[in-house]
Amino acid sequence: MNNKAIIATEAAPAAIGPYSQAVKVGNTVWISGQIPLDPETMTVVEGDISAQAEQVFKNLSAIAEAAGGSLNHSVKINISLTDLGNFDAVNTVMKSFFAEPYPARACVQVAALPKGVAIEVEAILAV
Repeated sequence: MNNKAIIATEAAPAAIGPYSQAVKVGNTVWISGQIPLDPETMTVVEGDISAQAEQVFKNLSAIAEAAGGSLNHSVKINISLTDLGNFDAVNTVMKSFFAEPYPARACVQVAALPKGVAIEVEAILAV
């Protein structure tokens, strides 16, 4: 794949494992799952699910911008929550980061996420 580009930015948390923040092939960008880490301190942000979701979408936005796009270029979002009771709060935060028409999306409850966070979100963009 000679048109594969690795996307990296200091405006989002560094990878905490053997993966890239994002990979771009042609006009498609796959952004790795983001958790609510502050990119400057690499620590989980304080606060409730809204604060965590806000940081996650900020991280996704920074990576989308580094790839030459924005979250509004998203075609698919995958959200993992440790408690589906947080569904409405996450929807409220998500609406503040996207303009209609919204991307396709899945939202699932999982048993656990890295660093004990309550949310992880990944995105696929067409830029």
